Amino acid sequence: MRLSTVILPVHPWQRGRELWTGAEQLGFHAAYTYDHLSWRSFRDGPWYGALPTLTAAAGVTSTLRLGTLVTSPNFRHPVTLAKELITLDDISGGRITLGIGAGGSGFDATALGQEAWTPRERADRFGEFLPLLDRLLTEDVVSAEGTYYPAHEVRNIPGCVQRPRLPFAVAATGPRGLRLAARYGQAWVTYGDPRGPRDVAVEDCPGVIRAQLGKLEAACAEEGRDPAGIDRVLLQGSTRERPLESVDAFVDYAGRYAELGITEIVLHWPIPDSVYAADLAVFEKIAVDGLAQLNG
Repeated sequence: MRLSTVILPVHPWQRGRELWTGAEQLGFHAAYTYDHLSWRSFRDGPWYGALPTLTAAAGVTSTLRLGTLVTSPNFRHPVTLAKELITLDDISGGRITLGIGAGGSGFDATALGQEAWTPRERADRFGEFLPLLDRLLTEDVVSAEGTYYPAHEVRNIPGCVQRPRLPFAVAATGPRGLRLAARYGQAWVTYGDPRGPRDVAVEDCPGVIRAQLGKLEAACAEEGRDPAGIDRVLLQGSTRERPLESVDAFVDYAGRYAELGITEIVLHWPIPDSVYAADLAVFEKIAVDGLAQLNG
């Protein structure tokens, strides 16, 4: 199992730099950030852009993988996104993972003046967005007559440092999204039950992940793909579980999900006075000792 973190883009870079370099020093496998224009309880406070933040992080780290968790079509277009990702992959020396999903109905969904899409519309758009992005990151010249995302003789030379392209970590729980994960993903991402923590008891959380993993395996079977070839990423922080209370709590949490087949756990870097408040000293001890204790 690998241990990663997600650093929300709420800090000016003078402070943000310390966090991203700190993540590398603590030995995290990867550090991700949310790709939103704003997000829930943080909406009325500082919030910086994901891709510029990752570009800056690439310049002050050398071994840490970097990525979005997650990007969506809510305010992105695959043509412009591909160009930015190719550039970011070059700047980082091939350390970028694109976490990507269909998006939700939050603030991003209407920021550009459009009506929020229905779940079916989001799925339709994502079903066109992801295949086109795959082509844009693997082919030198791309034209496509899409319903939502046309492309005309788009050049993306020299392409990604990582070949054939940078990895996709596809966030999905529904059947269409899971098929896309099985077809295009190098990893699959879940944060638990989409209903949220108020509706799912702690003891039921592992069962939710077990059922999702079963659906992922079924989607892989439909695509003729070995599910063992897809990493399985669990983003912590959207359930009633409290793995950051102590190292022992983390070991119990990580052990349960390792047994189910999760291969990477992503912990939110603590933010005081927020939904992600936690003891920083405990968090750092988990980063240093948690997996060693789990494996021991």
